[in-house]
Amino acid sequence: MNKDLTIGDPQTILWKFCLPLFGSIIFQQLYNIADSLVAGKFIGENALAAVGNSYEITLIFIAFAFGCNMGCSVIVSQLFGAKEYSRLKTAVSTACIFSAFLCVLLMLIGILGCSPLLHLIKTPEEVFSDSKLYLDIYIWGLPFVFFYNIATGIFSALGDSKTPFYFLAISSTSNIAVDILFVKAFNMGVAGVAWATFLCQGISCILAIFAVWIRLKKITVKQKVPMFDKKLLKRIMVIAIPSILQQSFISIGNILIQSVINGFGASVMAGYSAAVKLNNLVITSLTTIGNGISNFSAQNLGASKYERIKEGFRAGIKMVWCLCIPFCIFYIFLGQYLLLLFMEKSSVAALMTGRQFLWILSPFYFVVSTKLVADGILRGVSAMRQFMTATFTDLFLRVALAFILSNLTKSAIGIWCAWPIGWTISMVLSVIFYKKEYKKYNKTLLN
Repeated sequence: MNKDLTIGDPQTILWKFCLPLFGSIIFQQLYNIADSLVAGKFIGENALAAVGNSYEITLIFIAFAFGCNMGCSVIVSQLFGAKEYSRLKTAVSTACIFSAFLCVLLMLIGILGCSPLLHLIKTPEEVFSDSKLYLDIYIWGLPFVFFYNIATGIFSALGDSKTPFYFLAISSTSNIAVDILFVKAFNMGVAGVAWATFLCQGISCILAIFAVWIRLKKITVKQKVPMFDKKLLKRIMVIAIPSILQQSFISIGNILIQSVINGFGASVMAGYSAAVKLNNLVITSLTTIGNGISNFSAQNLGASKYERIKEGFRAGIKMVWCLCIPFCIFYIFLGQYLLLLFMEKSSVAALMTGRQFLWILSPFYFVVSTKLVADGILRGVSAMRQFMTATFTDLFLRVALAFILSNLTKSAIGIWCAWPIGWTISMVLSVIFYKKEYKKYNKTLLN
């Protein structure tokens, strides 16, 4: 069901809209968590390290899919808020055409370039073949990743966060069962983990695209709708390209950090692989809340209801902090038991690595969540220059400090300390930029 986010109490609206998004991303993360869990428990430590090593590269591809999602979602939200339904439909088809072209290009690059990239990040020989196998299968499933992201972006733009949740809940839980079936019953190893993800993502994508098609048919327009529009493509790309750059450079930064981690051996790699899955569960969840706030801001911008954007910021902060509290408590006090989901008790070095990572990062979830709420508003009102400035500040600091502090401390702890520093400084920038943007729109309203 489509939902107008420009009416009603902002706090109530955001909770109802964003909680299904939060649930969706929890199930989305189950894909990667299930892969690591099955690899670590049923195949071995090297398989866990291989999946974790490959995961950082898959995030580059996901970055492009995410950028297409945001470009489509924000522009469709603005058009939906302004009730320009004919242009809304054209924006959807334009985004799909652009995404299909980009997906094919990335598949060609992935097929030809994964081996050199694995060598570039100093992948150890004992995990190289499994890493490459996982990536090769993953790349063939890229169309599913892209078009599922487009579909969820459209649902969010129309104010519907529940439908994607239903698709992901079914496909994610199915993925766990298929992972275990392929690895335990069919003895397929890392290939079984990859094929399970391919299959479940494919089914989820097809169902989501079909549901979007039905939803758009119900939005009636008087005139014939063009399939492609250059001006709308430009508007989409203004949002999509910075979002792609943000996510892809973060992924590249993570790959550079992975190369530093790889120098400490397979045990540290395995511990980081498990802990970063738990960390990414939080960060991706908070990012998704930020995306929901982007849709809220974009609809209200389209409707020229600027005061609601400020109210949305306050409601968003309350929401993400409420979510940070249990994650912080679980990771500090129960992190060891969560890590044991991915590895055996005998992996002492790997377990200690994961615990150190979670202890250092989890108290700063309140900081990064504030940044992500402010970033969500900046993206929703198309303030992409400010958004990129804050994002790249975080990325640069985390990568540079990972190299510097690991050399100073001669341990992986130096790498983990880079995260909180980058988060804190970039959060300050994001909040300052948000306040400046709000003042600009508030002056427009007063004039």
